[in-house]
Amino acid sequence: MNYHGKIFRPVDNTENGEVSGETVFYYKQTGNIVTAEYAGGSIIAGHLIAIADEDGCLDMRYHQVNEKGELHTGICRSIPEILPDGRLRLRETWRWTSGDGSQGTSVVEEV
Repeated sequence: MNYHGKIFRPVDNTENGEVSGETVFYYKQTGNIVTAEYAGGSIIAGHLIAIADEDGCLDMRYHQVNEKGELHTGICRSIPEILPDGRLRLRETWRWTSGDGSQGTSVVEEV
């Protein structure tokens, strides 16, 4: 699984999440290290870093600043699947490590 140069948008997120369909993620990969910058919707700027395992699953950490000027951090586990048209979908389970510490799920798809 190679994430380099892929662009993702959320298609589903739980209510306590901040990303929306307006958020765009730009992925890069070197070896098994995956990074991304993202922004859009209520997110002014965000970054993530992850380690990909042999199946392409991502063990991720992220931080972002929202339009209220708040800095939030979290952890995420992303599991990839290949869609019938060849694009990637990531099913994510995440938890805030700042703020209320709540958990959620999201789905992002390659555009």
